[in-house]
Amino acid sequence: MTYRIALLPGDGIGPEVVAAAKCVLDAVGERFGSRFEFDNGLIGGAAIDATGTALPDPTVELCRSADAVLLGAVGGPAWDNPAAAVRPEQGLLGLRKLLGVFANLRPVAPYAALAHASPLRAEVVADVNLVVVRELTGGIYFGAKSRDADDEGEVARDVCSYTTPEIERVVRVAAEIARTRRGHVTSVDKANVLETSRLWRQTVSRVMESEFPDVRLEHMLVDTCAMRLIQRPRDFDVVVTENMFGDILTDEAAVLAGSIGVLPSASLGAAKHGELRPGLYEPIHGSAPDIAGSGKANPIGTILSAAMLLRHSLGLHDEALAVEEAVLATITDGVLTPDLIGPASAVATTNDVTARVVEHVLARHNYGSTLAFAQP
Repeated sequence: MTYRIALLPGDGIGPEVVAAAKCVLDAVGERFGSRFEFDNGLIGGAAIDATGTALPDPTVELCRSADAVLLGAVGGPAWDNPAAAVRPEQGLLGLRKLLGVFANLRPVAPYAALAHASPLRAEVVADVNLVVVRELTGGIYFGAKSRDADDEGEVARDVCSYTTPEIERVVRVAAEIARTRRGHVTSVDKANVLETSRLWRQTVSRVMESEFPDVRLEHMLVDTCAMRLIQRPRDFDVVVTENMFGDILTDEAAVLAGSIGVLPSASLGAAKHGELRPGLYEPIHGSAPDIAGSGKANPIGTILSAAMLLRHSLGLHDEALAVEEAVLATITDGVLTPDLIGPASAVATTNDVTARVVEHVLARHNYGSTLAFAQP
C-alpha cells in the first residue's frame, strides 16, 4: 500500500525540519517496506510571497487528498505587521478548520539524558509523562473579531464561544487516551469567571460520568494548572482544555522537556477508518527565523511528529515505535543541537541529528523498556 503524505515546509526553519522528518520516513520505508509518496505545498509567509494568500487552493487540494499532513512552521519578521490583511497564521488556522482537526495532542515526557537542559531540578521532571489534549477549532482564536472606536478611543473585541458538541468530542478523545494510560483526566478551565468555562465544566462532567465512569476526573482552574505544571508535573496524566489555555500551557510544559524543539504534536479529526483519524502533524515550536539556514534547528520535534503521523493516521504502530526508539537512542548518544547541548556532548547540526536517527532506524535496535516517551 502507498501512503500519500503532504509536506508543508512553511517558513523559517520549517523547510529544514520537514526535510529531516522526510529522511526518517524514507528510512522507515526502507526498513519496513512501507511506501510513502510525498508532495510539497505552500503555506504561511512563503505562500503569501508566491500567491498572495496564506493557504492557496493547490495546497488545499493537496491536503484534502493526502492520508496525512506534515507541517514545519509559519511566520517570521517579513510578515509580522499586525495590521496586514493577510498573515501567515491565517494559513495554519484555515488548514485546521479545513481538515476538521479538532483535537490537538501534545505529549510531554522528558528524557533522562536531557535533565541538564531543563531549568527545573532533575527530581521535579523525573518520570513525568503527560499528554495535553487541546481543543483546536473553537474558542477565542476562531471567534468573531471586530475593531472600532467610541468616544474614549478604539475598542477591540474577540469573541470566545463553545458549543456542547465541540466540548463533548474533545473530552471523549482525552478520556479514550486516558484509558490506555493511567486513567486520569484533568479538565482545565476558568469556571469561576468565564461562562464558556462553566459550560465546559458542566459538559465534561456529564460526558465523563455517563460514558467514562472508569476514568478519574479532576477539574482544575487554569492558573492553578500553570503553577502545578512546574511544581508537581508528575501529578498529571491526560490534560484536556480549550484552545487558548492549551496553547499557553503546552508552551509552558516545554520547559519540562528542556527545549520546545523536542516536542511534537498531532491534530486529529473524527475517526474515519476504525481507529485511524485524519491528521495534521507539526512540532510545537515556531519558525525561529533567527537560526534558519544555520544548521542549528532541532529536528526532533518534527521527527517525533512524523512518528505520531505513522501511528494515528496510517496505523503503522511498529514503524512509529521504531522512530521513537531511534530518537531516544540519538539523545542517549549525546548527538544534540545547541538548544540541548550538555556537558558530555558536542554540538551537532540538524543534519547530524537526522543522520543519527536514520542510522538507528535502519539498525533495527529494540530499546523497548527504556523508551521514555508519552504515547497517546
